[in-house]
Amino acid sequence: MDLRFGDSKPTDEERAAVDALLGPPESSWEGADRSDADLRWARGGREARERRDLLLPGLHAVNDRIGWISEGALDYLCRRLTVPPAEAYGVATFYAMFSVKPRPSTVLHVCTDLACAAAGASELCAGVEARLGLGSGVSVERSPCLGLCERAPAALAIKAGDPVRTAVSAPATVERAVLAASAPDSAPEEPPAALAVPQAGPAGREELVLLSRVGVVDPASLDDYRAHGGYTALRQAFAIGPAGVIREVTDAGLVGRGGAAFPTGRKWQATASQPDHPHYLVCNADESEPGTFKDRVVMEGDPYSLVEAMTIAGYAVGAHKGYLYLRGEYPRALERMEHAIGQARARGLLGEDVLGQGYAFDIEIRRGAGAYICGEETALFNSIEGYRGEPRSKPPFPVEKGLFGKPTAENNVETLVNVLPILTMGSQAYAAIGTGKSTGPKLFCVSGSVDRPGIYELPFGATLGELLDLAGVRKRLRAVLLGGAAGGFVRPDELDIPLTFEGTREAGATLGSGVVLAFDDTVPLPRLLLRIAEFFRDESCGQCVPCRVGTVRQEEALHRIVERTGADAASDIALLREVGRAMKDASICGLGQTAWNAVESAIDRLGAYE
Repeated sequence: MDLRFGDSKPTDEERAAVDALLGPPESSWEGADRSDADLRWARGGREARERRDLLLPGLHAVNDRIGWISEGALDYLCRRLTVPPAEAYGVATFYAMFSVKPRPSTVLHVCTDLACAAAGASELCAGVEARLGLGSGVSVERSPCLGLCERAPAALAIKAGDPVRTAVSAPATVERAVLAASAPDSAPEEPPAALAVPQAGPAGREELVLLSRVGVVDPASLDDYRAHGGYTALRQAFAIGPAGVIREVTDAGLVGRGGAAFPTGRKWQATASQPDHPHYLVCNADESEPGTFKDRVVMEGDPYSLVEAMTIAGYAVGAHKGYLYLRGEYPRALERMEHAIGQARARGLLGEDVLGQGYAFDIEIRRGAGAYICGEETALFNSIEGYRGEPRSKPPFPVEKGLFGKPTAENNVETLVNVLPILTMGSQAYAAIGTGKSTGPKLFCVSGSVDRPGIYELPFGATLGELLDLAGVRKRLRAVLLGGAAGGFVRPDELDIPLTFEGTREAGATLGSGVVLAFDDTVPLPRLLLRIAEFFRDESCGQCVPCRVGTVRQEEALHRIVERTGADAASDIALLREVGRAMKDASICGLGQTAWNAVESAIDRLGAYE
């Protein structure tokens, strides 16, 4: 264990930021002024170590207040939590949104990922960097996907202070991005979440189930939510009991919407049956897959639905505490979810006695800080616990030993909100939507070269062509990326693929989390593949060799092919195949196992380098 505290001292602002989260220190062992008693005995160490999970919120507190994390601030936070400084440094440097080097108090994150790249992100970055040069007081950082793909290109400004201020510019121009960075309080307000749902008009709303309230209810009003059917499902859950809820979810055929498609009822039953207690519920709202933004729209437009769904899930699996792990790049979703949870708690819908039923349940929000790997469930658990967000080996599985080593049910936002219609309409009616193996409605994130980008809700079984007809392809279609960066490309003559888990598998593609990125013939495909390779190289946690080395080798080979600096493109493609197989076979988690998928499909299905 490394306990080498340095001589650096925190500033008053840094100390205040940490103390606002943890409370004032009780002894000099935690950083207070030394008293005579402190020379006689040490106290509070065990209690401090039990708060290790507050390391990530502590890093956020300092970064939000100051803009970066100094050695003195990190030292003070480590003393407060009795965390070895070397470990805390490893955590702080793991996340892209933190900096352990001095930087201006304002950071402008400009998205350079797939949808934004196709919408001119390179020109936007160059223009912003030219306008905000040295001495502007703004640090411009090229960022992975910000989850604003329907309004690409996008930028997010974060101005440190008390309180921290944020401004989103999307679709961004150089002038709008500069305004957001220089005066975030004066930046135009974000458009309502309903604009991200093209079906929200009168003609399409009747078909909506999961998105029916987005644009109809006031997302800040609990009364409005209840007036539109809110908390009907929770009352039904209490009427049929935990076993009844699990039975309904199982009979409905609900499977995880994050890409793995694991049966939700089986996961909940396995968690509920574990004799070890306490049980935990974790909602994974860290959707960082390039092209994915559905969970953000739900949280911004219908936040109480997620609060209700998490309460039902907690009740079913026997959990009394739920964690909502929310992307650090979603300031408006954070604000709306904090308000919804506070209102639900104040009205007896969270807390010691939910709806007077004798069931205790509460939700705590934990913010991510820019790490795609934390979308993997065990990496997410490590992140919450205050460790680097690296995946764990399985078994044991999370239903046996998950968060804090206890039985845990983990689901994403879309999976959880599907539980509401299952309980209100009944499992049989829900299962009648979609197909026999893929039941219910599905949310699709459509962006790229389309006229109406946004979230679309369709029953499983609709074809890719039908979805793209709704979105309207702008020009001559070159390719469609299904499943995001971890998915695969399909050709324009393959639009009859049914959008189901089994249908896409049979077609040699993947549905993933529902990303549909359309690219016309003006988009340079080789550059796009290189960006995908750069993404996986950046986001690899580095824990296992196949992924840590393989993602670098993949990027290097694509650089040689794109820039024509290699001796022979054929030999580089052969190397890509070899590296891809090694990553797929030997990587510890899904990031390395899928990092080759999009490149492989572009080579084999599109003839990208022929």
